[in-house]
Order: sequence, then C-alpha cells, then structure tokens
Amino acid sequence: MGGDEARQSLLSEHSNEKNDLDRRKPNGNGSEKEINLKGQNGSEKALYPQCIDAKPQAEFHFRAVFLWLAAYLGGGSICFLLTDNEIKGIKTNEFLDAIYFCVVTMTTVGYGDLVPDSQVSKLLACIYVFTGMALVGLILSKAADYIVEKQEIILVKTLFKGANFGPEELSKEVETNKAKYKFILTASIFLVLMIAGTIFLYFIENLDFVDALYCVCSTVTTLGYGDKSFSTTVGRAFAVFWILSSTICLAQSFAYLAELYTEKRRRSLAKMVLARKLSLLDLEAADLDGDHVVSATEFVLYKLKEMGKISQEDILVVMEIFRQLDFDQSGTLTEADLR
Repeated sequence: MGGDEARQSLLSEHSNEKNDLDRRKPNGNGSEKEINLKGQNGSEKALYPQCIDAKPQAEFHFRAVFLWLAAYLGGGSICFLLTDNEIKGIKTNEFLDAIYFCVVTMTTVGYGDLVPDSQVSKLLACIYVFTGMALVGLILSKAADYIVEKQEIILVKTLFKGANFGPEELSKEVETNKAKYKFILTASIFLVLMIAGTIFLYFIENLDFVDALYCVCSTVTTLGYGDKSFSTTVGRAFAVFWILSSTICLAQSFAYLAELYTEKRRRSLAKMVLARKLSLLDLEAADLDGDHVVSATEFVLYKLKEMGKISQEDILVVMEIFRQLDFDQSGTLTEADLR
C-alpha cells in the first residue's frame, strides 16, 4: 500500500513537471504559450513572455536621413548660389559649384579652390561647417553603420561559400565577430572608392598617377591641401557623391577598427578571468549576502564583474529595484508583491 502511494506521488510530480514544461514550450506558429504564475493565495495569473521580454527595436528611417541631407544641401546651395559673386576661386557651373562647396565644407575637406570673399559668405560658411559636421557625425554615420550591418550576412555567406552553414550558424558567426566583419566590409568599400577616385582624377581631371593618388589621400583624410582638386564640371559632379561617401567610409573604418581592438581585449580578459583558479579571497568577495556560501547566482555576478560586463553600481541599482518590489520582504517576488 505504501509502495502504491509512493509510485502515485512520483507520477503526480512527473505530470506537474511535464505541465510546467508544456507551459514554456512555443506553439506551432512560433509564439510562446502563456505562463501561469501562482501567487500566495493559489490563484493563477497569465503572463505573456513575448510581451515581457520584447525589447523595443529602434527603427532606422532613411527618409529622415535624405530629408536632412536634402535640406542641408538645398539650403546651402541656395545661400551660396545667391552669394556666388562673393565667393572667389575656380568656377564651373553656378549651381553645381554651390553644392560642391557645401559638400567640401560639411566634410571639412576645404580644398581652397572656392573660398568666401565677403563677411556674409564667411558667416554662412561658419554656420554650415558646424551644421555639416553635426549632420555627418550624428545622422550620416548612423546611416552608414545601418547599411553595413545589413550587408554583414552577405559578406559572411561569401566568405563561407564552400561551408555548409545554415541560417543559425551564419547569424551566430556574424554576432560573434560583428566588429571584424564590419571592418572588412568598410575597408573593402573604402579601397574601391580610393581606386575609383584615383582613376577618375587620372582620366577626367588629367592628373598624373601620383598627383591623382595624392589628391585622393588628401581628400579622404580631409586634409584638403588644395593644390590638387576637382576643377571640371564633370569632376565636381562626381566629387559631390565621392567625397561624401569616401570620407564617411574612412571614418567608419577607423571606428570599426577601434571596436575590433576593444572586442579582442575584452575576449582576452574574459578568457583570463574564466581560466584563473578560484582562491579563498575570491570566495569571500563573491559572497554578496555574507552567509559564507557562494550560490550560482553570486558566482555568475562575481565573474561578470571581473570580466567588466557589469559593475558594482549596476548590481546595487538592480538590487534596490528588487527590494522596492519585494513588498513583504520575503526575499522573493510573488504575485502578491506586484499588487
């Protein structure tokens, strides 16, 4: 009789565990079932994990980027077109020169082939150089980063074309080496832009190879010495797009290179922390609640702190929120605490 009761108890526990797992399994359509949490009074409350865990995705809209860029170039072109007689230098088409001057100003290339020659035009140039730098730094660089992230998966597919990688493996590879693939992609695009600019200057602007390369290098690094620049109508039409894309591409390449270096250092630190043997001092430091026993949670938090993933301030802030929610001071959160 006692054996039957024990067997029945085990079956009941197994059934409860199965039901608990079933509540956490996703449905056939990919969505998760609702999870029931029991409060102290035994009542159940349905929670939808997709609602709780859903993180707001910051959407990027290219329309806003184009509008800002059009407003800057349009407004600047009109202003510098109206003050065309107050700008001296090598001129081609009035409207094209105005757009070209805006791009050279916003990217801080500043060749000197077109320069303000009156107080009004100089004040306009002062305004447009700062607004242009802000536009490049805050909006256009973000747009470039968004485009690069979208193209990362294509790059990985190309690099691992012979390997039998599924979508999950590709996504994991991209996520693991995000900075590396960003740098490879931007550096490759930048190299293409360098070659295109050199070829264009050689054939269209009739510069020799060294001068063409010299002009390209002084442009993309925004040095803009000014002794070599775009002086033809076709050249300046090309320069409007080329200068903007090449300078932003170089800036993004250096940003991704710095990110890659930081990521490698972080991984090296993580490996060192995880490989280091635990000492008694570590146990004392990991014992957050001072009960002379280190739980799995305390151990994870301690290692994350060592790896620089989180700080003591982060833990204190989260613990303070927990204490505020723990209304009955039981050390756990229940449905009753949330009421």
